[in-house]
Amino acid sequence: MMDERVAKLKTPEDCAVFAKNVTERGRPDLALAARKRAVQLRAESFGATSEVERECIEAVYAYEEVLSAKAGRRQSASRTWPMIKRHGVIEAVERVVKRKADALGYTALVEMGLEELAFEAVVLRHASSFSAEAVARSRERMGELNVT
Repeated sequence: MMDERVAKLKTPEDCAVFAKNVTERGRPDLALAARKRAVQLRAESFGATSEVERECIEAVYAYEEVLSAKAGRRQSASRTWPMIKRHGVIEAVERVVKRKADALGYTALVEMGLEELAFEAVVLRHASSFSAEAVARSRERMGELNVT
């Protein structure tokens, strides 16, 4: 269950401020919950048409959290969004996971406590929405990274 203070956060910007404040007060658990809430809020505004699409969009926003943390400022998934626009959400995620191994994004998500939002994790939760190749590649990649 989500902490009520985190549940009350209404914008991703509110989440960022809250995360910063609770981190300074030694509450990394609440900071993580606020980052997850920010991802959720951004995904809700996208307007996904299904549960699997919503989770895919959350994965993109989680990846942006990683990019932003590394850059020290808000950073967009500048190659992923055009792919989504061109091919649709499911096909874009399919293409991402079928690429040659790129564990950097996943590793960074693990470090931030957001590993369940990785593209590969979404593919495995919704295997029937993706090709056998994408599912196999996701299982393989997560296995290489010692994730169940």
